[in-house]
Amino acid sequence: MVTTRSPFSGVRPTDESHRVTTLELFFDLVFVFAFTQVTQVTQLMADDPTAAGALRGLVLLALLWWAWCSYAWLGNEARADEGVVRLTVVVAMAAMFVVALAIPESFEDLPGGLFAPFVLAACYAVVRLSHLACYLVAAADDAELRRQLLLTAVPVVAACGLLVVGGALGPPYQTGLWALALLVDYAGIWLVGTSGWRLRSPAHFAERHGLIVIVALGESLVAIGVGVAAQPVSVPVIAASLFGIVVLVSLWWMYFDVVAHVAEGVLAAAQGQERSRLARDSYTYLHFPIVASIIFVALGMKKVLEYVSDSEAHDVTDALTGAPLIALYSGVAVYLLGHVAFRRRNVGTWNPHRSLAAAALLLLLPVAWQLPALAALALVAGVLAALVGYEVRRFGPAREQVRHLRAEST
Repeated sequence: MVTTRSPFSGVRPTDESHRVTTLELFFDLVFVFAFTQVTQVTQLMADDPTAAGALRGLVLLALLWWAWCSYAWLGNEARADEGVVRLTVVVAMAAMFVVALAIPESFEDLPGGLFAPFVLAACYAVVRLSHLACYLVAAADDAELRRQLLLTAVPVVAACGLLVVGGALGPPYQTGLWALALLVDYAGIWLVGTSGWRLRSPAHFAERHGLIVIVALGESLVAIGVGVAAQPVSVPVIAASLFGIVVLVSLWWMYFDVVAHVAEGVLAAAQGQERSRLARDSYTYLHFPIVASIIFVALGMKKVLEYVSDSEAHDVTDALTGAPLIALYSGVAVYLLGHVAFRRRNVGTWNPHRSLAAAALLLLLPVAWQLPALAALALVAGVLAALVGYEVRRFGPAREQVRHLRAEST
C-alpha cells in the first residue's frame, strides 16, 4: 500500500549547500507590495515633514524588516518549501499581505471599514508568533536551539502585545507604543544573545539578504515610473529618469560588485557561535539602514520626477526642498555609511572613500536646497558615479581577484 505524504507534514533540515527556494522568492513579493505601501506613507511625510511623520515611516519599515529577517533565519534552519514550514510561510504571506493593505491607513484610519491600526498589529502578531511556533517545531530535539527560541519569545510576545494595544488605542498613544514595541523587540533579540542559534548555510543567508536589497532597488524603479506615468514624456523627464537610473545602478554596484561576495566569504569562514553573531550583526541589524535608506531615496527621486513632469504644478527651475530632498541626500548618505559599518563588522577595516562621499552629500544638502530639482538629482548621481569610478580604478586588481575567486566557487 502506498502512503501519500502531506506536503505540510514534517520538517526538512538544511545544510551548507542549501540555497534560496522559490517559495522564499514568492514570499518576498509580498514585501515588494508592502514596501510600495510604505512609500505611500513616506509620501505623506513629505507633506507633513515633522519628527512624528519621520518616526512613523521608520516604524513601519522596521516592522517589515524584522518580520522578513525572522523568516530568513527560519528558512536557513529548515527548507521553506517543505512540510510545516511551507504551511507557516503561506500563512505568513497571507497575514503580511493584509498588513500591507492596512499600511496606508496605519496612522490615519479611514471611516467605513475595520480599524486599520488594529488590523495591522493583529496580523503582524500572527506573522511573528507563527514564525516562533514553527521554529520550535523545526528545532526538533536541539535543546539549545529550543531554549534560545523560548528566550526570544519573551521580547517578541511583549512587542506584539504593545503593537496590538497601540493599534487598538490608536492616536495619540499609537506611535509611542509602536516605537516602544520596536525597541523591546530589537533590543530584546540582541540581549538574549546568539548562543543557541544555528546558521547552517551562509550562502543561503547572504543570498536572501542580497535579494531583499534587489527588492528595495526594484521598488525604487517602480517609484520613478509611477511618478511620471500620467505625464507626457519630455526632455526633463528623460534626463531625470536617466539620473535616477545612475543613482540606482550605483547603489546596486556598490553592494553586489564586491561587497556581497566578500561578506559571504567571511560568513562562510566563521564557525559556530561566531558565525551566528556575525550573521546577526552584519545582516539582521546592519542591513536595515541599507534597505531602509533605499526606500527613502525612492521618495526623493519620485518627487524630482513629479517636479520636472508636471508643468502645471511646478516649473522646471523649482527647487526640491523639505523632506523629499532630505530623504534623497541623507538616504544615499545613510546607505553609504551602512556599507562602512557592514565592512567594519565583517573585515575590521574602515572604508574612508565611502565615508567621505556620505559626508560630502550631507554638506552639499544646503547647496542642493537652492538648485532646481533636476540639478539636485544630477548632483547626487555625479557623486555616486565618481565614487564608483574611483573604486573601480583604485581597487581594480583586488576587485578582479575577489570576483574571480567567487566565480570559481560557484
